[in-house]
Amino acid sequence: DVFNGKLCLNADGTWISSDYVINSAGLWAGEVARRIHKQDKWQPPEHFFAKGTYFRFQGKSSFRHLIYPVPEPGGLGVHATIDWGGVGIKFGPDVEWLKPGTGPDEISYNPDPRRGDKFYGEIRKYWPDLPSGSLGVDYVGVRPKLSHPTTSLSTESGTTSGGVKFEDFRIVGPKTHGIPGLIHLFGIESPGLTSSMAIANYIKEILPT
Repeated sequence: DVFNGKLCLNADGTWISSDYVINSAGLWAGEVARRIHKQDKWQPPEHFFAKGTYFRFQGKSSFRHLIYPVPEPGGLGVHATIDWGGVGIKFGPDVEWLKPGTGPDEISYNPDPRRGDKFYGEIRKYWPDLPSGSLGVDYVGVRPKLSHPTTSLSTESGTTSGGVKFEDFRIVGPKTHGIPGLIHLFGIESPGLTSSMAIANYIKEILPT
């Protein structure tokens, strides 16, 4: 709600007012926006999730730099990342699409060791000498997505790749949804880390002074 020129949010029974609200809730950004705009004409885009598993190489690696293969639909491919902490090298993530309608609180972060079978084939495309049995499951991450293999591919924005429409992240401000001082960050995955300062500067520019 907007009251006396301020944005007012109810969080578990407590009212909070502010001149500006930046919805940077990551996996929860879509749900937060739906609650804010539940009675508005404008509605936030549908959100989906892609789980990515990492495996760690259990041995000494001779890699001295990052290795990125050809990207796959929904991700950058199973790439090699050097752990400068001295604990070796990790590979990943892969792309495991979760069912549409899955909520952020329904996601399991337990890695599945069986996904390692695919990893050996992908890694050997650029490291043919990867020893069998040398990968150990590491951890799982989840990326917010604005498209899914089950969604329509005939849209005005983005191109298709392997059955998945490319849909970049979105920064949605008052010109779109009509609420002054409110900014939504949707589908922020890698840019949340690699371009966080650029995103912050952009938001500063579009907020009223």
